[in-house]
Amino acid sequence: MSDIKTKVQGIEPNIRARNMEALSGKAANVYEALSVVAKRAKQLSVDLKQELHQKLEEFATSSDAIEEISENKEQIEISKFYERLPNSVIIAMEEFMNDELYFRYNDKKKKPIQ
Repeated sequence: MSDIKTKVQGIEPNIRARNMEALSGKAANVYEALSVVAKRAKQLSVDLKQELHQKLEEFATSSDAIEEISENKEQIEISKFYERLPNSVIIAMEEFMNDELYFRYNDKKKKPIQ
């Protein structure tokens, strides 16, 4: 997971149009390609969320008083960094278009219903 931050530095965080023929050429059809990208995006978002929470917990301060709310500059900087990262769907689409994703089918034969 540590390499995801260096990998996404060159990715533009804005959404852009994609060539549908190129997208469907990497899978059986467009729907399959989008399914692969969506599953990878979900994996990325879960991993990034866990990493963010771990880093924020390092700087967390515990206090018993509810009135004491203090701003922790380290937490703010970490949160801003993660907010500037591209969306997980954009990252997953870049990985898919650059042939960095591996996907396969599970060959489970259906049993006849009796």
